[in-house]
Amino acid sequence: MNFFATFDPDEGTYLLTTAGYTALAILALALLLLASFIGGKKREKKGKSDFSTRQLVFCSTALALGVITSMIKFWEMPMGGSVTLFSMLFISLIGYWYGVRIGLVTAVAYGVLQLILGPYIISAPQLIFDYIFAFGALGLSGLFSNKKNGLVKGYLLAVLGRYFFAFLSGVIFFGMWAPESFTFFEKFTIPLNPYTYSLLYNGMYLAAEVILTIIFISLPHVKSAMVRVRTMAINETSTNS
Repeated sequence: MNFFATFDPDEGTYLLTTAGYTALAILALALLLLASFIGGKKREKKGKSDFSTRQLVFCSTALALGVITSMIKFWEMPMGGSVTLFSMLFISLIGYWYGVRIGLVTAVAYGVLQLILGPYIISAPQLIFDYIFAFGALGLSGLFSNKKNGLVKGYLLAVLGRYFFAFLSGVIFFGMWAPESFTFFEKFTIPLNPYTYSLLYNGMYLAAEVILTIIFISLPHVKSAMVRVRTMAINETSTNS
């Protein structure tokens, strides 16, 4: 692993090397092109040819917005995780537009980009759970791409998927740092173990962003705008909201 990352004994984490950053950048680009290829094949079966290019543009734009908004943080947890400006929504939109296969591939690409921007690596399995599985789960929104209220349902499923893998990572890789109890309002104390700590820790920031996002996309003007954007993304004259 020394070629792509070196171990920092002071921090107890691995630091990416130039080769590591380069390899991840190539991987993210390859995943995005793979998603475009999948879309192109799907479009080709319908006798159309412009789907791949259109999809590449929309997926790239959503990924870029997801990355940018992930840097705008309203609240940041001490050991990772934050409430951002709807960053999970932008990634979930890709699955909502194009379905679960393309959604998963591009969501994994997003996880790779997050690894490039803010790597926190203590082991290869932890890297896979936190960056590939957790962020990749945002592509599960595609399971509701053709359902009524598919955006809301898909977004909730996507965040639940991320929550599941973040919870497992917290238990397996960070459970040793779980405090014995948590006191709030200087009055109520909750006993903790690695399981309850990971549930609460990851649940706090994810639930906060979910609430804000659901309120936002439920606004009538935003809801209608989302429908129009989906129509442009898939080049249809009508769509399910």
